[in-house]
Amino acid sequence: MKSLALAVALVALAATGVLADTCTASADAKKLAGAARTSFLTKCQKDAQTTCESQAADKKLAGAAKTSFTTKCVKDAVGG
Repeated sequence: MKSLALAVALVALAATGVLADTCTASADAKKLAGAARTSFLTKCQKDAQTTCESQAADKKLAGAAKTSFTTKCVKDAVGG
């Protein structure tokens, strides 16, 4: 069931172009500014957090390893 949820999340991210580049780059490409940019980046970061947590669970990470992996994964996805 988890793999199905992960697959759905990855397809959703791929459809929005988030997997092709970072959230910041996507916002720049869409020429978003102000509230629209903030809203887009917030949603993108939440989606990345969910995906990264799923990946950490798939790798059976726990504790500091999970926190470190998730933090780096989200940072890479957001583009910060």
